[in-house]
Amino acid sequence: MGEMTHKAVRAAFGTAIGMTLKHVNKDREKGLLEITDLAEKYMGDTFQKTTYDKVREMIQNPDQKWMQYVNRLLDEVDPNVVKMTALNLGYEAAFRGTKMIREMRNVHNCNIPWLLLMDPTSACNLHCTGCWAAEYGHRLNLTYEDLDRIVTQGKELGIYFYMYTGGEPLVRKDDIIKLCEKHHDCAFHAFTNGTLVDEAFCKEMQRTGNLSLSISLEGFSDVNDLRRGDGVFDKVMKAMDLLKASGQIFGTSICYTSKNVEVVTSDEFLDMIIEKGCRFTWYFHLMPVGNEAAPELMPSREQREYMYHRVREIRAMEGGKQIFAMDFQNDGEFVGGCIAGGRNYCHINANGDVEPCVFIHYSGANIKEKSLLECLQQPLFMAYRDRQPFNENHLRPCPMLENPEILQEMIHETGAKSTDMQSPESVEHLCGKCAEYAAEWKPCAEELWEKTPKKKHSYENYKGWTPEK
Repeated sequence: MGEMTHKAVRAAFGTAIGMTLKHVNKDREKGLLEITDLAEKYMGDTFQKTTYDKVREMIQNPDQKWMQYVNRLLDEVDPNVVKMTALNLGYEAAFRGTKMIREMRNVHNCNIPWLLLMDPTSACNLHCTGCWAAEYGHRLNLTYEDLDRIVTQGKELGIYFYMYTGGEPLVRKDDIIKLCEKHHDCAFHAFTNGTLVDEAFCKEMQRTGNLSLSISLEGFSDVNDLRRGDGVFDKVMKAMDLLKASGQIFGTSICYTSKNVEVVTSDEFLDMIIEKGCRFTWYFHLMPVGNEAAPELMPSREQREYMYHRVREIRAMEGGKQIFAMDFQNDGEFVGGCIAGGRNYCHINANGDVEPCVFIHYSGANIKEKSLLECLQQPLFMAYRDRQPFNENHLRPCPMLENPEILQEMIHETGAKSTDMQSPESVEHLCGKCAEYAAEWKPCAEELWEKTPKKKHSYENYKGWTPEK
């Protein structure tokens, strides 16, 4: 798509979104249908025709759970935030970017991710027990110039969605806002402990409109503060109030463990975060990363199976909650297994090491020495590409947690090194902590997978693999 056509299409979407935000009820329905028509006209082959038809059907049913969710979001979120999110995450990343990425995968013969995770800093104002980010130490940073270069190179490959992890990314508030301004066509998202959110920052988010947040939470104050420190829960609640009042899109990032799995999925907890203004909740399975990790905090087989069913209950059309819930480890069926190694995402730590996954601290390329494309073509990422999916059962997606023998093979074959700055961990040590877990989970995963309707995914790796084969 030429530059002029790109600008014209973005402008057409912008006008349609603007009209939708000015009206409610029937006028809003008309505006949303117009946006759907535009999407099908310009990006029709990105999704199947039935997808667009289902969206139209939902828009025309105001009593449907997800339509109520959309209407509540449009009522409560700042218009500039809605517009920029729809344009950048919707048009640029999901539509235009997806097309571009698919072309670039063929051109460059490697994985090109849909989103990039970056650590602006390893510094943090908290010292949480068991935090994997602490493995890097607390004095590393990607400069503004590093971050800007990554985004600039990423856009050339079709990547328009960037997430910040850390450390605590909001230690670098000013640079994050500066990047939002310069790359106003990208969507940015930060995983934060929430304690540095204040009114001034909310105003900057409102002004730029292209930054959203996931706030880390492990339960109510007793459980949360035991790990994160006294008073942190109250600070998070205050941050949510500020974000809701200024019309931001935000949610929670929850690490589930053997100690908190029931609490963080309880009706009481979910109703509380929904009331606070959360639109989504990411659930992350505890990973035993680092020499000092505590494998006993990994969920049991029964607890993981509970999570599998419970998250699907939360999302259910009937009786579910008005919040989008995703379980990174149990939702592999929707994305075709492991998405790391650049297949759909990868991680750049604060030292510049380009890692396959936020939980896999091994790399053979550094962004300060090589281009983003060269880093995506490093041997470890090519090994990921050769082997993905690591298991045809997408409830066993990970080359570390559920298939620990595979990660060991890839690290040895490619010569990738540990990126842990504090205490480098051998891949045998890391995967050794997963072997018993993997064996226990396997029969349960196979039983659940047998009952799962198999879907065809839009993604195919270079070998032409699809889940139906």
